[in-house]
Amino acid sequence: MKFKRYLKAGVLAFVLSLGSTSLALAATGNEEESINEKYGLPIVVYGEALSAAQKDEVRRLLEVQDTSKVKEITVTGEDLVTYIKGDPHSNMYSSAKITRKDTGEGLVINQVTPENITEVTDEMYANALLTAGIQDAVVDVASPVKVSGHSALVGIYKAYDAGDSSGLNKDRTEVANEELNLATDLAKKEGLDQDKVSELLTEIKKEIAAQNPATKEEIQQIIDEKLQSLQINLSPEDRQLLIDLFEKMRNLNINFDNVQSQLETLSKDIQQRIEEAVGDKGFLQAVSDFFKNLIESIKSIFS
Repeated sequence: MKFKRYLKAGVLAFVLSLGSTSLALAATGNEEESINEKYGLPIVVYGEALSAAQKDEVRRLLEVQDTSKVKEITVTGEDLVTYIKGDPHSNMYSSAKITRKDTGEGLVINQVTPENITEVTDEMYANALLTAGIQDAVVDVASPVKVSGHSALVGIYKAYDAGDSSGLNKDRTEVANEELNLATDLAKKEGLDQDKVSELLTEIKKEIAAQNPATKEEIQQIIDEKLQSLQINLSPEDRQLLIDLFEKMRNLNINFDNVQSQLETLSKDIQQRIEEAVGDKGFLQAVSDFFKNLIESIKSIFS
């Protein structure tokens, strides 16, 4: 009976989600978004390695129906060198659409093809972009093939330079890329997952904004406190990489005070994802327990 209740609840939730999705599509499907003249056209950046057919597929994924209403640019291997000191021979597939918003509207990341972005979550992108100095925008990311997702960051940086004469601080984009690399590396470690890593980075930034540490030792103390409170165990080497990363941010005078509200929103989103994941595991465990009990019951009949 317990299993039936779980199953019914799961089916009901699925049906309700379909209904809410249909309502959302019905409400927004035929509406054309107004262009914010303050920031100009949304910018769509395509990976240089895309074929013509793949580029058309990305346009469809990013809902670019009229190319005259967006600014289209291409991101290349040379841009990897410019923004993150990457390999100029890299193939670039990740693409993105950036729509800038008014101050206070926050940073929204939408992975249109999450099945093709294998290593980077929405929250990892958000954390890195806030470090780079990108705040109020809607960023849609897509790829027609499976990629790690790192190169999308470079396309977003180039889009900002294309749309803003002041450009981005290159030191900040480089340390933001280091942050993304460390986040994905830590997420591959045993006992850690992507959401837990994102939670750690976000909580450290929130505490830095609250305390404004003046020394490397104070950075180290904040990191150790967050590792303890979140019950995360890192090797001495990984802990040192984390300390070095946030010390670089401190030396660059990256001020997280002005993105405090966005960090709070990010923190809530991560918590929700973690709670949902725990719920999913609980449901699967209940199913597993049901079948184990069923097998034991059958065994007892014949024993």
